[in-house]
Amino acid sequence: KISKEYTRVWIPDPEDVWRAAEIIKDYKEGEPILHLKLEDESPLEYRIGPKDNPLPFLRNPDILVGENDLTALSYLHEPAVLHNLKVRFLEPNHIYTYCGIVLVAINPYDQLQIYGEEVINAYSGQNMGDMDPHIFAVAEEAYKQMARDERNQSIIVSGESGAGKTVSAKYAMRFFATVGGSANDTNVEEKVLASSPIMEAIGNAKTTRNDNSSRFGKYIQIGFDRRYHIIGANMRTYLLEKSRVVFQAEDERNYHIFYQLCASASFPEFKDLALSKSSAEDFIFTSQGENIFIEGVNDAEDFKKTKEAFTLLGVKESNQSSIFRIIASILHLGNVEICSERDGDSCHISRNDPHLTHFCRLLGVELEQMEHWLCHRKLVTTSETYVKNMSRKQAANARDALAKHIYAHMFDWIVEHVNKSLHTSSKQHSFIGVLDIYGFETFEINSFEQFCINYANEKLQQQFNQHVFKLEQEEYMKEQIPWTLIDFYDNQPCIDLIEAKLGILDLLDEECKVPKGTDQNWCQKLYDRLSSSVHFQKPRMSNISFIIIHFADKVEYQCDGFLEKNRDTVYEEHINILKASKFFFVKLSICSTSHPLFLCTLNATTPHYVRCIKPNDEKEAFSFDSRRAVQQLRACGVLETIRISAAGYPSRWTYPDFFNRYRVLMKKSDMTVGDKKLVCRNLLETLVKDPDKFQFGKTKIFFRAGQVAYLEKLRADKFRSACIKIQKTVRRWLQMVRYKKIRKSAITLQRFGRGYMARRYAERLRLTRAAVICQKQYRMVRERTAYLRVRQAVVTIQAFTRGMFTRRIFQEFLLHHKAMIIQKHVRGWLTRRKFKVARNAAITIQCAYRRMRAKRELKQLKIEARSAQHLKKLNTGMENKIVQLQRKMDDQTKDLKTQNEQLVVAKASLGSEVNKLQKELETMRSRQGDGSQLTSMKDELEKLRAELQEAHAHRKKLEEEHGNEKIASQSVGRVQAELDEERQRYQNLLREFSRLEQRYDNLQEAKVRVCICPGHRRNNSNQSSLESDSNYPSISTSEEMGVEKAAMDIGVFMKLQKRVRELEQERKRLQVNLEKMEDQSKRKVGPCLSLRQELESENKKLKNDLNELRKAIADRASKNSSSNELQDGYNLLLGQLKAANEELDVRKEEVLILRSQIVTAAQISGSALPLCGANSYCSVLFSPVHFCFTSSCHSFLLCHLSLFLYLSWLAAGSKASDWGYLNEDGELGLAYQGLKQVARLLEAQLQSQARKHEDELEAFHTQIELLRDDIEKKQEMLNHTMSLSPEAQVEYSIQQEITRLTNDNLVRTLQPGCCSRTLNHTIMIQKDLKELVEKLEKNERKLKKQLRIYMKKVQELEASQSTTAKPEMTRQVTVQRREKDFEGMLEYYKEDEALLVKTLITDMKPHAVSATVPCLPAYILFMCIRHADYINDDQKVHSLLTSTINAIKKVLKKNNDDFEMTSFWLANTSRLLHCLKQYSGDEAFMTQNTAKQNEHCLKNFDLAEYRQVLSDLSIQIYQQLVKVAEHVMQPMIVSAMLESESIPSLAGVKPMGYRNRSSSMDKDEEGPGSYTLEALIRQLGQFHGVMGEHGLDPEIAGQVIRQLFYSINAVTLNNLLLRKDVCSWSTGMQLRYNISQMEEWLRGKNLHQSGAVINMEPVIQAAQLLQVKKKTSQDAEAICSLCTALTMQQIVKILNLYTPLNEFEERVTVSFIRNIQNRLQERNDVPMLLVDTKHTFPVLFPYTPSALSLETLHIPANLSLHFLTRV
Repeated sequence: KISKEYTRVWIPDPEDVWRAAEIIKDYKEGEPILHLKLEDESPLEYRIGPKDNPLPFLRNPDILVGENDLTALSYLHEPAVLHNLKVRFLEPNHIYTYCGIVLVAINPYDQLQIYGEEVINAYSGQNMGDMDPHIFAVAEEAYKQMARDERNQSIIVSGESGAGKTVSAKYAMRFFATVGGSANDTNVEEKVLASSPIMEAIGNAKTTRNDNSSRFGKYIQIGFDRRYHIIGANMRTYLLEKSRVVFQAEDERNYHIFYQLCASASFPEFKDLALSKSSAEDFIFTSQGENIFIEGVNDAEDFKKTKEAFTLLGVKESNQSSIFRIIASILHLGNVEICSERDGDSCHISRNDPHLTHFCRLLGVELEQMEHWLCHRKLVTTSETYVKNMSRKQAANARDALAKHIYAHMFDWIVEHVNKSLHTSSKQHSFIGVLDIYGFETFEINSFEQFCINYANEKLQQQFNQHVFKLEQEEYMKEQIPWTLIDFYDNQPCIDLIEAKLGILDLLDEECKVPKGTDQNWCQKLYDRLSSSVHFQKPRMSNISFIIIHFADKVEYQCDGFLEKNRDTVYEEHINILKASKFFFVKLSICSTSHPLFLCTLNATTPHYVRCIKPNDEKEAFSFDSRRAVQQLRACGVLETIRISAAGYPSRWTYPDFFNRYRVLMKKSDMTVGDKKLVCRNLLETLVKDPDKFQFGKTKIFFRAGQVAYLEKLRADKFRSACIKIQKTVRRWLQMVRYKKIRKSAITLQRFGRGYMARRYAERLRLTRAAVICQKQYRMVRERTAYLRVRQAVVTIQAFTRGMFTRRIFQEFLLHHKAMIIQKHVRGWLTRRKFKVARNAAITIQCAYRRMRAKRELKQLKIEARSAQHLKKLNTGMENKIVQLQRKMDDQTKDLKTQNEQLVVAKASLGSEVNKLQKELETMRSRQGDGSQLTSMKDELEKLRAELQEAHAHRKKLEEEHGNEKIASQSVGRVQAELDEERQRYQNLLREFSRLEQRYDNLQEAKVRVCICPGHRRNNSNQSSLESDSNYPSISTSEEMGVEKAAMDIGVFMKLQKRVRELEQERKRLQVNLEKMEDQSKRKVGPCLSLRQELESENKKLKNDLNELRKAIADRASKNSSSNELQDGYNLLLGQLKAANEELDVRKEEVLILRSQIVTAAQISGSALPLCGANSYCSVLFSPVHFCFTSSCHSFLLCHLSLFLYLSWLAAGSKASDWGYLNEDGELGLAYQGLKQVARLLEAQLQSQARKHEDELEAFHTQIELLRDDIEKKQEMLNHTMSLSPEAQVEYSIQQEITRLTNDNLVRTLQPGCCSRTLNHTIMIQKDLKELVEKLEKNERKLKKQLRIYMKKVQELEASQSTTAKPEMTRQVTVQRREKDFEGMLEYYKEDEALLVKTLITDMKPHAVSATVPCLPAYILFMCIRHADYINDDQKVHSLLTSTINAIKKVLKKNNDDFEMTSFWLANTSRLLHCLKQYSGDEAFMTQNTAKQNEHCLKNFDLAEYRQVLSDLSIQIYQQLVKVAEHVMQPMIVSAMLESESIPSLAGVKPMGYRNRSSSMDKDEEGPGSYTLEALIRQLGQFHGVMGEHGLDPEIAGQVIRQLFYSINAVTLNNLLLRKDVCSWSTGMQLRYNISQMEEWLRGKNLHQSGAVINMEPVIQAAQLLQVKKKTSQDAEAICSLCTALTMQQIVKILNLYTPLNEFEERVTVSFIRNIQNRLQERNDVPMLLVDTKHTFPVLFPYTPSALSLETLHIPANLSLHFLTRV
């Protein structure tokens, strides 16, 4: 109610249009004065009355100021709209605001970072009311409605010059180009954007209001296919301002292309245009505005962009040159000088006019004809034709008309060519049109151009009003609200005034037909015919102008030039001359026509409106002129939208929002009711008595204007009363606390006072008692002191007396003591001298006696040394050694003498040479002076010093460089960062490669889809998947084949089906027979093969031991060459070995001859064995293995002879056709029993031979160990001997030999005869071992030779069988259990490769191997690769790896949205890559392998290239995995992080928004589906669990989680930066709690070290920024130090978006935000507002070897891998 005190209102103001005030005195109805107080506290008496002013408008509550949608305001009127726009524009710098269905865009005249690709991605897929207003939101709404409603859309961008229409239209087209990118490689979206520079060059010009004003209207239709990808575009132009070509007002320019061409006239290709010597100032058509430059614009650079755009759109260079020739000709045409004749009725052109010459040359027309017809015209009558002279003015008008005509047709030709380049042959499903049109224009002088523009705006305003009215009606009907007709402004009378019969246009056309019609006559007719219209007025002071009252404003039009511009007369003679041009392009452009824009196109689409507002005329950044803004708001229809909305129920709340906002007004009993709608209904009926003030819809509550403000007032009053009650209680409590404190203080003071008095009385008593005591003590001390003084004197005298006597006694005692000391020393010296004399005599006697004894012993030793008999007995064999050593010493002595002689000779020769040199030196000295020699020496010395200094300098330099290496080590971090960037760049290239593959596949699918059945489906434009260029048919190919087969003849199909069934039955029967045969062959061949393998392994071991023994003996023989006995033994063993080898060769030749005879007999006897007997034949072939161990050659030959006879009989019996014939008389059974007995006999012999062999082998091993120990000891002795000097070596060898001989003698003495027996036994054992070794070696060679022969025969037999067998037969081999020597390989046939890939990859489901070893398919594939490598089959390796990679790509392409399948194959691909590295044989990958794993390394092939391919495939799968996970989480993030109520206590104060836009809602009636934080965390846990279950490396899983957390951070922060409704204190607290829950989840999963928390740092700081204080400079400093992960733009944006929850919370002031900006200037942050949601961290696959042993791997039976055989 306006009459109350403190009510805030708006009053008119001449400067600011509207001014805020407050009522300071209650107003009663009928009073003439309203007492107000302005914002500056000055009083004002505002007059009210019918003749003065109406009641002022009410102001909205502060909580509603700055709303995104103007229709959400409680009071809808002009001052509220203007104030809301001004606040949003100046404080948070928001240039976009919704007004119902209209987007109001205010030109900021500044570059804003809100149009990047990340912003487009943020708005893509969002509802229009969920995000802040933006041109991208309107574009997304149009795109969404086109896909949802199957209806064409239009975006109508209007506004006056300089308001930003062209830029807004350009950004809308950029959004469509990004979101709806073309499905093929035509790049239509790039061409659509490239058309803008061309159209700006030929259609934009500088005006007084805008430096780049569009002087034409254009309507661009962007076509989409059924998948809503851009396929083409079409442009329509209209209302080109042709008069600007020949005339420009002051401070304006012609079209940009003229100035661009003049600025580039110096280019070589433009020499023939005759522009190089002139500038734009020299041409009349470009210099009339007197300013040819635009500040900050480089015309030459813009011309380059224009040419590039022409080239991109496919305009040939010849056509471009022709366009520039036409433009240059127009410039020359304007400079053609027309001279008037004397009579004034005729004129002429100088024949030497250079501009006319250039004009005719450039256009290729006749100079004489053009010169003539520019000054003359032809009049055609019924009887004859006249040529009439024209005056100078008429000729100039004709010249200008020709220039306008040429430019207009060239403009139309360029538009037509642009449309051709944007045209597509594909069928257009729907389109979105972008209309860039002039706004309503009014100038001081308005002419024909302004009349046409305003007429077009009248038509568009009518369509706009009808659409707004229709939407309001649909909204009411949808909510089932009673509909009452709303009266809105209809401008049909104004349109009728212009276009009706006998209207303005009709009269204008009629006057143009009159031969001598003039503008004055036409104006007079307007006065006569149209004066009765309410929209037409005649000016008071003019007879050549008229006034039209448009919907926006009154406009006065000047009639001068209306007829001429309407006629647009171009004489036929000029057209004919141009048609006769030499240049085809000129004729083509002159004959083209333009296309008008029809309103029926707009009426057939769903319109979306963008109204651009120019905030000021000075083009200052973020400066708001209220008068100019109001003028444009009135002209663009925004206020009309407000008026239509205000006429009904403008404020609309959903039931949950209303309940959450106003539940503070409810009673406690109402809160218990479960139905919120009923609660809201009861509350409104209680609070608002008038039922017409609100209506209840299905999902919303509708309010009349002002009712929301009334409810806000009630809510504020309720809060105010609650605050008063709280304050009352708190103040009472504070006073009570204060009283209690004072009372307690008083009691304390009293207590302390009384205590002080008592303490003072007690102190006085203590002092009295102390005085008495002091007196007593003083008297006692005085008497005692006197007594002590006397006593001290007596004692002192006694002491001095006693001391004198004592000193005398001491002197006497000291003299006696000194005499005793002298006596002691003299006596001791005498005694020592006597002892030394006696000791020297004794020593002399001892020495003489010992010398005598030593001489005797020396004599005896010499005698014994001359006698060598005893030494010979003890040291038998020592003489040779001594003689040998003596000989060696003699040799060395001789060598030494020889060398000494050589040295003497060399010394003599060198001495002679030295003498010669000395003589020569003396000669040289005599020749040269001593001074010169000294100078040369000094010079040489200086040179040497210089070189030394240089060497020192070089050394210092090297030391400095070495020091720089330490500095270089500090750049490791930077190098690591560059490595990450390079890795990311490489992975981005992989992603681009995958995208190109997907694009190719999409083209193929689109081609198939067009051929079969095109349908409607909308996919994401950036969807990509993995594929490969393999030769295997894809799913779509199989579908094509299926469709083609469906068209076959039914009869033929039935016959084929019957034949297939017969073949299938035959295949099954043959397969059963083959299984039986193979079972029989296994039972017979199996024991032989296993036994042969064991024998081969044992023979290999024996052979290795034999080689080691040989080597040891040879080494020992070579080292101990002095031992003849050992040398002889070694030679004996070597001779025996040679003999055994010769005998083995003889036996080998015999065996070969016998085998060849058997084979030849078998071939001669008949054809190949039948299939049923193949296994028996194989068993017989392998049976000779047992004969190799027989001791008798006779039995050996008998066995082979029996084998030969049996084969001959079997070959003779092969003539029979079945088993019945073979088994006549039971011969086959008898033969079989005989073979069984032979096999048993051989088996018994083999077992006995094996036992004997084991015993011998054990003894042999013992002997080898003994010999090895002996060799090691000898080796140690030798090493020790070599380390000694030659003399010491001789002495040491003698001692060792003496020790050995002594030991041998002791042994012989203790055990006579034992040594000889031991030696003989050792020799016998050596002989036995040699024989055993020879025997085993012979058997080994026999086995190898037989194996090669038999394997060759078996292969030939299998080849013969494969030629006769049917191709349908397959092998049926079950997977065997792990055998003793299983090598961890799997064998398969080449024809089973497709089945292997199909089973392990194509048809594999993750749950099928969930209970087995993780990554089981990867291990199986690698084991198959190992076997192919083992058999050295490169084709098999290449084929298997290629098939594996292609199959994985196909599976991932088929399941491109399945996280489980993608994770499963990422784990298996990475594991296969790790296996290829682990078993590659590279030492870098073998450090953690076991010995068994090192044995399993690949032997023949280096698969490094395939490792790189698998690494790239792993990166692609990782990227797909992240993409699938982000796609799943994308709709959950915003709801879970920003909208869910994780803290229920905040729900009551959480703002839910004021109005959702119904046109954007693609939801059910119950509202949007929301996700909670628990759902998001549960989804993350599911992702992590799936990756862990599939065995994915923890490092890779951590990187996936890190990437997902980055996506959560980016989406959350971007939505926070683009949504005002969530920038509040409660959202900050809610967000911080949600982040803490996610951090807790990371710690629970042990992922806190993965770097995921660091990625969430920007959101954490944003949440803290919402919660901290934002008022003082200290708060600003704290914010700057806190928000280090946020950029300056992000911090300022959050502060601008910060919204108080209620009236009691303060807004962030502009000065505080400016303070923050000033403090953050030093950061030098990258100017980034939104986070890149598509950023992907480079993935790193760490090498993690497997501890699993391949030989222990178990393959489950459910995989059906029966065709694999373990090796």
